[in-house]
Amino acid sequence: MKKLFIPALLAALIAGCSSTPPAETGGAPVESRSGTDVAKVTAGNVDGSGLPAVLTDPKSILSKRSIYFDLDKYDVKDEYKDLVAAHAKFLTANRGFKVLLQGNTDERGSREYNLSLGQKRADAVKKSLILLGAKEEQVESVSLGKEKPSCTESSEDCWAKNRRADILYKGPTGAGEF
Repeated sequence: MKKLFIPALLAALIAGCSSTPPAETGGAPVESRSGTDVAKVTAGNVDGSGLPAVLTDPKSILSKRSIYFDLDKYDVKDEYKDLVAAHAKFLTANRGFKVLLQGNTDERGSREYNLSLGQKRADAVKKSLILLGAKEEQVESVSLGKEKPSCTESSEDCWAKNRRADILYKGPTGAGEF
């Protein structure tokens, strides 16, 4: 009898401790984005790189792919927020596209410091894109540190060009920049 009583007691105890999570009620309101001016990309408006013309046309804000930072900083400056917002709108309207954010630094500082700072810069842009509607799986961030300078002179003007995060696109078919 004791052999049956203990398993029955344990089963009752386990069943009594189980619970179901409460049903969600509504949640926070979500902003409507029905009035965006970013169109979905179709196969007919793609250039030679495999990317849509809107991403490569110099007249389009989306052709600008670098966000610049101040010395030892990784916050997205106000002057680049519209650029980041435009890329977020494009990614929101075109879920098949992905971006790789490459964080860069100037040549000053140790390799470890620059890799860390470059990652913080790429992550700052990533966070902004996601907050503005891009999906986490569409955005990857990496640091190149000081390994990929766009300018090689040792001057403040040149260093300022190297303190950046670059946005590289890849389309749904795998064509693109990375």
